[in-house]
Amino acid sequence: MKITECAASGSTDLRVFLDLGVTPLADALVRPEDLDAPEDRFPLQVAFCPESALVQITESVPAEKLFVDNYLYFSSFSDHLLKHSREHALGLIESRGLGPDSLVVELASNDGYLLKNFVEEGIPVLGIDPAPDQAAAANEIGVPTLAEFFGVPLAEKLVGEGRRADVIIANNVMAHVPDLNSFVGGMKILLADDGIITVENPYVRDLIRHVEFDTIYHEHFYYYSCTSVHRLMRRHDMWLNHVEYFPDLHGGTLRWHIGHHQNQSETVLGYLAEEHEAGMDTFAYYEEFGHRVEAVKTGLLDLLGGLRAEGKRIAAYGAAAKGATLVNYVGIGTDLVEYVVDRNVHKQGLHMPGTHQPIRDVSALLEDQPDYVLLLAWNFKNEIMAQQAEYLARGGRFIVPVPTPEVV
Repeated sequence: MKITECAASGSTDLRVFLDLGVTPLADALVRPEDLDAPEDRFPLQVAFCPESALVQITESVPAEKLFVDNYLYFSSFSDHLLKHSREHALGLIESRGLGPDSLVVELASNDGYLLKNFVEEGIPVLGIDPAPDQAAAANEIGVPTLAEFFGVPLAEKLVGEGRRADVIIANNVMAHVPDLNSFVGGMKILLADDGIITVENPYVRDLIRHVEFDTIYHEHFYYYSCTSVHRLMRRHDMWLNHVEYFPDLHGGTLRWHIGHHQNQSETVLGYLAEEHEAGMDTFAYYEEFGHRVEAVKTGLLDLLGGLRAEGKRIAAYGAAAKGATLVNYVGIGTDLVEYVVDRNVHKQGLHMPGTHQPIRDVSALLEDQPDYVLLLAWNFKNEIMAQQAEYLARGGRFIVPVPTPEVV
């Protein structure tokens, strides 16, 4: 369904600045027996709303297709993310004085990878995640989890049961919710008066600056700046009070601290001023991005095609959604990249959407020793290259696709 109004402000002034074509759903991995069957494909365009300063896609796909039918992402397969999440949890326990009478709620809690840190400290938790396999995995490790979508109705139900959250955590989910105002309104309802919300999402400044177009897919409805988060929270009578930056997480991630009452730090005020000065609240900041994306496509095709012409064999690492966006937009078929490896056992044996590379265990890199590996999961570059030290020692090389394709 075509989106004609901004999800935050309702404005119809949506200005398109990037068109990635008509692509399959990035998480709709293909079973071997379905390789000849037609795949659902949807337009993938990105627009800017001057009123809300929110960057957003212009096509809506049913949430069940995105987060129930085709969702195989399990957070626990990333060591870097596990470390980051544990530090986050322990920091909240200390700074907020959490204990057995507290309640921590995580939205999009996945397989319980973060909340288990609170459980280990005897702090009550509740996970909420619509993906049934991930919710089941969380419940199995002792993290109570509801397999539901979150919004105002569920928040009102929980408050009606006497539950109010001292802490709400929403990591890499506020980009994923079709009804954004219901999601934020639900957080406001569920949050205790003196509670805190922490929200993490990739920073749209880094997306633009580093040409991270492959982080755009139908599952990601929105791409945030501090300005757009500030305006969204004021719409719901809440305040963006602080911000932290993690340059090595998902290509550059911000953690926003939100509450019912105004207590804005110098840091967040600085970000808001810098974004205004840079023009991030104007269309002009974004309008040339499409040309830069086209340059990456051309450069990557030239690099891969040249290597194949020399007889080199190429695999790829990371069967994540961002990888699906990249191979489909650039047009990287099995003639260029033979297969993809991934640590996630739930993806192994399946095929990439659209381009149909088989997905294998990472052990294939040492068993097969391809000459080059296209690093689709470049956001975990350091972690992956450390894991693959033996592959590199044998002469293997990685190709990092953005911001400019290069061999490392």
